[in-house]
Amino acid sequence: MTTTEFPSAAARAAAAAALAEDASGTDITTVWSVPEDLAARAEIRTRQSGIAAGLPVVAEVFAQVDPDVKVEPAVADGARLTDGQVLVHLSGSARSLITGERTALNFLQRMCGIATLTDRYVQAVAGTRVRILDTRKTAPGLRALDKYAVTAGGGHNHRLDLAAMVLLKENHIAAAGGVTAAIEAVRRGMARSGQTVESDVEVQTVTQAVEALDAGARWIMLDNMPVADIEQVVKFRAGRADASRIVLEASGTVRLDTVPAIAGTGVDLISVGALTHSAPALDLTMLLTTAPVPCPR
Repeated sequence: MTTTEFPSAAARAAAAAALAEDASGTDITTVWSVPEDLAARAEIRTRQSGIAAGLPVVAEVFAQVDPDVKVEPAVADGARLTDGQVLVHLSGSARSLITGERTALNFLQRMCGIATLTDRYVQAVAGTRVRILDTRKTAPGLRALDKYAVTAGGGHNHRLDLAAMVLLKENHIAAAGGVTAAIEAVRRGMARSGQTVESDVEVQTVTQAVEALDAGARWIMLDNMPVADIEQVVKFRAGRADASRIVLEASGTVRLDTVPAIAGTGVDLISVGALTHSAPALDLTMLLTTAPVPCPR
């Protein structure tokens, strides 16, 4: 479910799309104002504390802008950052550094922001056995990078895409004719296809949760349920002979101020859409650190 390996192919494609979107090959401001033969050094620094994520994307961006630009990360993904800390040292053509600046910062600020918010949720449930999960509420085209950033912040990935596992949500259940009918339909579909994948069933009430348990569900998502109701479902699970094989996940409008109480109910997982759809970008800046000098010929 979770991978902490950096998604290089996704980063390469995303960087190419972002640079094309920015018309980086036609940076008229830089071409008209910066002499072609100038070299420079630069640094990317923080303007606030947070968690590092996405350092390899910076190298990918500048490799596509100008392979001669040297990119030297000063920290590793997952590192805790303080205000004013250097993340990356860069050197090369002044034009190339300036042209790639915004694209590199856009990726890095977003990914550091996701990792930082994830870390806050992870710290909020410290001391419990709960794992914090992300969702598919990611930026189109950036899912692999968004989900990688979650892992850099100490979180875990839910399903990566629609083919990764079954997740019966309220519309599936309504269309299938109810919780039990939906679970049975999925079982028949698995049998026909010859596939065996994990299945998560979303419920909104204690009654639906009990129905899912009685239907043999092994992973149940308690969506937008009050803490008291979640506690009741946890007790129902504890009373079953197969309790150790049942995973309970809480989800739905989870916030930093509510996640500790949810974790205290005894659920195993808490999925948080805000990790990727509402994480504020970490404030970073990239500035030239030395006066440009003529490029060596």
